[in-house]
Amino acid sequence: MSNSNHARVVAVIVWAALVAANPCGGAEVNLGGLQGDAARGKPLYVRYCVGCHGPKGDGQGENGPYMDPRPRDFTAGTFKCRSTPTGSLPLDSDLFATIKRGLYASGMPPWGALTAQERTDLLAYIKDFSPRFATEKLEPPLQIPPEPADTAASVASGGKIYERMECFKCHGKDGSGNGPSAATLTDNKERPIVPYDFTKGTRFKCGQTNEDLYRIFMTGLDGTPMPSFHDDLKPEESWDLVHYLRTLQVGIKK
Repeated sequence: MSNSNHARVVAVIVWAALVAANPCGGAEVNLGGLQGDAARGKPLYVRYCVGCHGPKGDGQGENGPYMDPRPRDFTAGTFKCRSTPTGSLPLDSDLFATIKRGLYASGMPPWGALTAQERTDLLAYIKDFSPRFATEKLEPPLQIPPEPADTAASVASGGKIYERMECFKCHGKDGSGNGPSAATLTDNKERPIVPYDFTKGTRFKCGQTNEDLYRIFMTGLDGTPMPSFHDDLKPEESWDLVHYLRTLQVGIKK
């Protein structure tokens, strides 16, 4: 076993021992002055989340087999919606936003009916499922520059970038999600996954604004085939791509 793998095994063993001794007290959450309490979050999880995500947080709830896409496995610590670089943990604010907003085109509804304190407590409990939150350092969030004007030249440039980055292989030439690779796509658990259909979608998986769209392809959607373009596109190119992708949303009233 390599030194890095040995270190990971030791970290997991230590984390498991801590959870066994104190299953509702590990993760720290502090958002806008609200302090998350995992003990208060546990009954919320049991009431609202366990049916899909399971008692162990591994996505094996009784409803899980009937859902597409399948519920998130919290134990892996891998999340789609983040403001942080690909492969890194999300910030508390990222997870808090996901709980409130929900995930478009999935079984995850928005939980805006819960108070901010309840969502913060729930987040504290959810973080306890993965050892990554106790052993890994958080990365700083991606800095998003101001959006330039949405011009014809920007859209034309974005169209060329769409081709260059081979977005069409998954999303199709017209953005309808019918690209040549679409039928072969799988997630990180080898389960089939479909690409986003820009022509019908009114929201994105992780938001609905231009800034949200910029963030999605600059951070990637971890656990899916959608990679990060952070190292491949300049900021102005990324905004051009945003402007082009908006033109594919033919079913949305401007």
